[in-house]
Amino acid sequence: MSYALPPAGLPAQSDKLTGTAVFTEAYAFLPAGVMRDIVTSFIPNWSGTRAWIIARPLSGFAETFSQYIVEVAAGGGSDRPENNPEAEAVLFVVEGQLDLSNSAGTHVLQEGGYAYLPAGQGWTLHNRSDAKATFHWVRKRYEAVEGLLAPEAFVTSDAENAPIAMPDTHGAWATTRFVEPTDLRHDMHVNIVTFQPGGLIPFEETHVMEHGLYVLEGTAEYLLNRDWVSVGPGDFMWLRAFCPQACRATGDAPFRYLLYKDVNRHAKLPW
Repeated sequence: MSYALPPAGLPAQSDKLTGTAVFTEAYAFLPAGVMRDIVTSFIPNWSGTRAWIIARPLSGFAETFSQYIVEVAAGGGSDRPENNPEAEAVLFVVEGQLDLSNSAGTHVLQEGGYAYLPAGQGWTLHNRSDAKATFHWVRKRYEAVEGLLAPEAFVTSDAENAPIAMPDTHGAWATTRFVEPTDLRHDMHVNIVTFQPGGLIPFEETHVMEHGLYVLEGTAEYLLNRDWVSVGPGDFMWLRAFCPQACRATGDAPFRYLLYKDVNRHAKLPW
């Protein structure tokens, strides 16, 4: 399995400005070409590490999560990666190899490796290989519910979980689920959605969940609010609640994206 990565570097001075990045009241579209060295950030308590912060809570927009693409040089990592004891996380490795230690033990995460890390439980992450490693880091403030135990940490991978076809789609649209939808302990899902060539979302989805969608491979035409946008490997779509969306997979290879959504909790009230 091959996953898209930020191009990094800088475009040549001879390149023409032809980007399609856009930020609207309903969605943001960050094409892969804007993920360059100049927009990376550094994070306290990490060594040999830089991050593309592609989503963060914004008042009046998407408010529940942040998402980073983190590049860790050989020998880099952190013994104190998270400074917020209320933050839960999902890690998804798209390049290289990382050593994770947490309450579930010590694990080597290869490409496609996936880890869920509960809030308030310490963990460490290091790149002990000779090559750089890259992973997605999705963070959310965990919403505890009286009478529900907090979920446990777990480690799995893309390869270990077969996609589940959506009803009545004959396998053209499928979801790799890393958490059972009926497990109400979890207040977020980070899944992988796969469309076979020609597969589609045949209606305008409009719902309370916020989304982050990072294209891992393939191409599609994606409806964002009123706009059909051509998307491909490394592009990121960021949707606020109720933003209409639909999809038509193009090309001759599967279209796959990493999907965040907030789930299983009451809507917050302003009093």
